[in-house]
Amino acid sequence: MNRKSLEEQFFRRLTQLTTVLLFVVLTWIIATILYRGIPAMSWDMITKVPQGGFYFGKEGGVLNAIIGSFYLAGGATLCAIFVSLPVALFMNIHLVKYQSFLTRIRLLLDILWGVPAIVYGAFGFTLMLYFGLRASLLAGIITVAIMICPIMIRAMDEVLRTIPRGLMEASYSLGSTRTETAFKIYARKALPGLTTAVLLALGKGIGDAAAVLFTAGFTDYIPENLLQPTATLPLSIFFQLSSPIEAVRERAYAAAIILTVIILLFSLTGRGISTLYKKYSANGND
Repeated sequence: MNRKSLEEQFFRRLTQLTTVLLFVVLTWIIATILYRGIPAMSWDMITKVPQGGFYFGKEGGVLNAIIGSFYLAGGATLCAIFVSLPVALFMNIHLVKYQSFLTRIRLLLDILWGVPAIVYGAFGFTLMLYFGLRASLLAGIITVAIMICPIMIRAMDEVLRTIPRGLMEASYSLGSTRTETAFKIYARKALPGLTTAVLLALGKGIGDAAAVLFTAGFTDYIPENLLQPTATLPLSIFFQLSSPIEAVRERAYAAAIILTVIILLFSLTGRGISTLYKKYSANGND
């Protein structure tokens, strides 16, 4: 057996081993959450806010954290879309001739993607103090939007890079402007991939606790406006796991099940939208 065959066998086995390890770890995590969370799961967990004595093992639920998570992640994702989509389109339409500069921008975005969430939380806290904001839903939305913008831009950029350049040239030859090419041709062509990018950022936003630890605050009530503090599922899980009371810690695993199901539903929805759009595009081409 020659050297190339040995290298191929080695990396194949390494890939197989890594895949198995990832599957085992994922299965272990999910099994632990289900094993400890299902006994504590109840209808009250989903439909009620914390009642008196909830953090001592008494009645109530995490409805405030569920709705707060949707408010926070939804608002941040909406804000990030209005920034990320134009930037990603600008990179692939206007800067396509400046590959050296474009490479530096992508490197910067990759670095920002890898910055720990707690750093974004500290930055958001600094902005909050500068503008005189209290811990609130608005401060949390701003912080999470800043955190997920590099993720969304970079993911959208990778999707847009797969579109053939000949499509751009054909659009220009028909008299389209760059803006029309960007939003009517590129954005429409890449819609399934853009949807995936948005859901990737949304999942990051809804599942992160460190970024909003200093900025969103925490409350047992559902916020009625942007200036009130809000609870989120990751923070609710964190606080309940910190409790010395066993029943409260078990509820944290039940809340983790809820969070996992929400993220799973987002992923399935994104795949469904992408599949439907691809079928629609195929029928349109026919």
